[in-house]
Amino acid sequence: MPRKPTRGYYVKGQFIAEGSELDEQFKSELRGTPGQSKTDLKRESTELQALGAALLTLSADRLDGLQLPERLLEALAEARRITAHEGRRRQMQLVGKLMRKLDQDTLTKVRESLASDGAGHQQEVLALHQAEQWRERLLADDEVLSAWLDEYPGSDIQHLRTLIRQARKDNPPLTAAEVSQGAAPRRSRAYRELFQVLRAQVLGTPQDTNDDHE
Repeated sequence: MPRKPTRGYYVKGQFIAEGSELDEQFKSELRGTPGQSKTDLKRESTELQALGAALLTLSADRLDGLQLPERLLEALAEARRITAHEGRRRQMQLVGKLMRKLDQDTLTKVRESLASDGAGHQQEVLALHQAEQWRERLLADDEVLSAWLDEYPGSDIQHLRTLIRQARKDNPPLTAAEVSQGAAPRRSRAYRELFQVLRAQVLGTPQDTNDDHE
C-alpha cells in the first residue's frame, strides 16, 4: 500500500509538515488582526493570495524593485518550481498568508507595479486567480457559498448549487497514491463552467461560455 504523502509547504527551502510544531509556530505568526471575522479573514486571504499569484507574472528585477520580504520572495520562487497541483495550491496558500503581513505602502506598490503592465491584463490575471480560489473553496465547503453571496449578491444561487453539486460528483478528490504520483486533477464540464461563472462575476462581465481555461 503506497505511503500517504506528508502534507505541508516550504519556507526558506525547508519543508514544514502540517500539524508539526514548526507549522503551529509559523501559523501563529501569520494570524490576522484581532477582531476580524472568519468571513473577513477568508475574503482577505483570497484577495491577497490572488495578488500574490499575479506577482508570479513579474520578472525577478521587478520583484526586487518592490523590496518584498525575503520570506515572501522565497515562497514565490518555490511556487514557480512546484508543478504538482496540490503542492502548488498549498504553496500559494502560504503566499497568501505572507501577503497579509505586508504593510499598506508595500501593497500599494505591488498593485501599482502590476497595473503598470496594463490595467486590463492585470485585472484579468487577478480575476483568473480569484475565480480559481473561489472554485476550490466552494467545492470544499458548503458554507463558503454564503461568503460568496455576501461578496457577489447578484449571483444565480440555484445555478451555482447545481454546478457545485455536479462538479463534486464528476471530480472526486484524488487518492493519496494519485497525489504522490503527481496526477492531474480531473476536469469535467461542470468544473470548467463553474470557473467561467465565477470569473464573470469577479470581472462584472457577461459569462463567456466559449472560454475553456480550466
